[in-house]
Amino acid sequence: MFKNILNSLTAMVSHGLLGKYIHITCVVALYWVVSITTVFINKTLLSDNDLDAPFFVIWYQCLTSVFICLSLKNVSKHFPQLVSFPEGSPFEKDVIKKVLPLSLIFAGMIGSNNLCLKYVGVAFYFVGRSLTTVFNVILTYIVLRQRTSFQCITYCCIIVGGFWLGVTEEHGIGSLSFIGTFFGIMGSLCLAFYSIHTKTVLPSVNNHIWLLSYYNNTYACFIFIPLMIFNGEINTLMNAEKLFTIQFWTIMTAGGLCGFAIGYVTSLQIKVTSPLTHNISGTAKACVQTVLATYWYQENKPWMWWLSNWIVLFGSAGYTSAKQKEMQEKFNKLEKSPLKPANNV
Repeated sequence: MFKNILNSLTAMVSHGLLGKYIHITCVVALYWVVSITTVFINKTLLSDNDLDAPFFVIWYQCLTSVFICLSLKNVSKHFPQLVSFPEGSPFEKDVIKKVLPLSLIFAGMIGSNNLCLKYVGVAFYFVGRSLTTVFNVILTYIVLRQRTSFQCITYCCIIVGGFWLGVTEEHGIGSLSFIGTFFGIMGSLCLAFYSIHTKTVLPSVNNHIWLLSYYNNTYACFIFIPLMIFNGEINTLMNAEKLFTIQFWTIMTAGGLCGFAIGYVTSLQIKVTSPLTHNISGTAKACVQTVLATYWYQENKPWMWWLSNWIVLFGSAGYTSAKQKEMQEKFNKLEKSPLKPANNV
């Protein structure tokens, strides 16, 4: 047995597969660590009763992302062989006109997600934010006029059923937050709309994802200022003693760095694997995150509550798999199409 394992490892090394598998494993592990850490740090910041200023927390994280983008932009000018960052200014009139509508959706998305996390537990966060796929199907039909297969719609119904069961069970054990669930639904809606609208805006920034992230976070910094004022957070900040502690700013900065890093590791995971593998990885990560949350916060959940999570997981995984098969079938038909140009001249 050990001889066979050794022979397999030797064969993988000789073909360079071992290094590739190790690289993929490290990237997936990095995505899991960054994503789970981001959720727990944000939950800690947003649940702080001594500083009830959720929009300030989000604003600072956006500001951190802008600072990182500007730093990368300056480094790329002096050391282009080390760092590459596209040129562009968020204050150009044409850029504002094209990108600002998307940035408003972006602000609504991160605002709703964080407010959902503020009011619901980390364990319920996955179920509370599980309707993104459903809204994506609905908006794809309304905005793009693209129909979805019956199989995918069936899996969407399963997700809705799991969400409804999760809400019912959360209410039954007395820990349901209606406002948190509302923001979870809004966050799912904004994320689905953002994903669709991004496709139309990316050509305006030459398909540079990092440049779009720079613009979105820059505009979001301005968008959240009036929200901070309207929510009365200025007075809260003026009377908060926590603002003068190193520990608070360390956690705040860590949250900002994680918020920026999650975009990078997500793109990296898709690059080294595939969109399907990324979705499967994200679904598995959500499951582990839920288990960790119940252990960390010492929460005891009934079996029906756990069943709701598994139903959502099954529906999400099934939808992803079905969608991938449909895309592969379309690709195979295109390859066999007589209209496909020949490679030979």
